[in-house]
Amino acid sequence: MNDPTIPVTEDELHAYVDGELPAERRADVEAFLSVHPEDAERVQSWRSMAEMLHARYDSVAHEPVPARLELERLERRPRQWLYGAAAAVLVAFVAGGTVGWVAHGAANAPSTFQSFTADALGAHRLYVVEVRHPVEVGGNDRDHLQAWLTRRCGWTVFAPNLEASGLKLVGGRLLPGPNGPASFLMYEGASGERYTIYSAKTENGATQMRYAKTDKDGALFWAERGVGYVVSGSGDRERLTKVAQSVYDQAEKNGT
Repeated sequence: MNDPTIPVTEDELHAYVDGELPAERRADVEAFLSVHPEDAERVQSWRSMAEMLHARYDSVAHEPVPARLELERLERRPRQWLYGAAAAVLVAFVAGGTVGWVAHGAANAPSTFQSFTADALGAHRLYVVEVRHPVEVGGNDRDHLQAWLTRRCGWTVFAPNLEASGLKLVGGRLLPGPNGPASFLMYEGASGERYTIYSAKTENGATQMRYAKTDKDGALFWAERGVGYVVSGSGDRERLTKVAQSVYDQAEKNGT
């Protein structure tokens, strides 16, 4: 029997997102979320992140194991070689309850554009729904925010002025990036729309802008002087392009 007096736990919220919550507990969790909007927003952000991970990695997770890694072939090799090869190339990847092989060659690896936009859109979806804690350092302390992110990231992080686009700096936070720390800045319009700027080091020296879209969110990626940038926000490509162009122009002017 259901007992609504039993508190809903964090593990149950994750199980609810992953579709692994027992049926008899589902109604209690949904009732809890209906009266706890902040937890409901967290659950929605987890679900969005899981969708991003599935979109990015499911094709890899369902790839067949390469013939050179089949156990029958490996068993014919000397045992010492087997242990070394297995340790080097067999990796189990777990994301949103899905387990798969990540033992594919470099030719199948996500491009810098795909990797950056997936990470940036994932962070965008995770934090734009936050009401009380969308950033670590508020936009009212812009100088400290820029200095802190610059020191931690290793390149000059500049928070552009986007007031001409109707956007005010909410603030920023430090994130893990593909090659070290990543900078994450958030802006908000009068209607509540939010745009984010994700930047991290990349091996690409410079690239032109490239557009990507996932559901209702769009992203524009480019690289300059060894730093990759992704501006994420509205699926309105024209609006997003204007915002990204303003970010690009100010970054160029400031030499960042």
